[in-house]
Amino acid sequence: MQKTESKTTAVAKINNTDILIIQTNGEKRIAIKPICDALGIDFSSQLQRIKRDEILSSTMVMVTTVGGDEKQREMATIPFKFAFGWLFTIDTSKVREEAKEQVINYKLECYEALYSHFTELDDYLKYRNELAEQIWDQVEAAREDFKMAKTRLETLKVEFAEARKMTFEDFKNRQLQMQFPEDAIVVDVELNEKGE
Repeated sequence: MQKTESKTTAVAKINNTDILIIQTNGEKRIAIKPICDALGIDFSSQLQRIKRDEILSSTMVMVTTVGGDEKQREMATIPFKFAFGWLFTIDTSKVREEAKEQVINYKLECYEALYSHFTELDDYLKYRNELAEQIWDQVEAAREDFKMAKTRLETLKVEFAEARKMTFEDFKNRQLQMQFPEDAIVVDVELNEKGE
């Protein structure tokens, strides 16, 4: 473990204990003991667990810092970005009763975050494919509408051309023509002399 000096800032207060972020060499680190005190878990046990962890052990650094009482203290720290994973591993049966619900809720949130992180790509691909299929269905419907509109347009162009060619004679004849269906029944009626 290497030793270094740094600047300390209290970022939160849990169970009357300041949670400290320590800036050292441009890196944010978190002091382990204040969190253990706040949760009511044994600091020595947690320190031993961190030292046994293949990842956390390589990141732990002892930092000399000035506390709120203006005294210099040496604190075991881990990078702030690793604190969330360390907290996730804490056994809730070892946590003081008044902090237990918060720790459980934190762990549930971690499970949700992990699920979201590892399934986000699948969710994205599924959403993208479903969206593309919906839009393709609309493209096909629009294409069909376009075909029908094109046919209708051609029909209207022919009708327009015929309307433009219509002469006055065609107009008068149009009024005299009566169209009957081919299967219409024609009834001959004889009128009497009175025209009845």
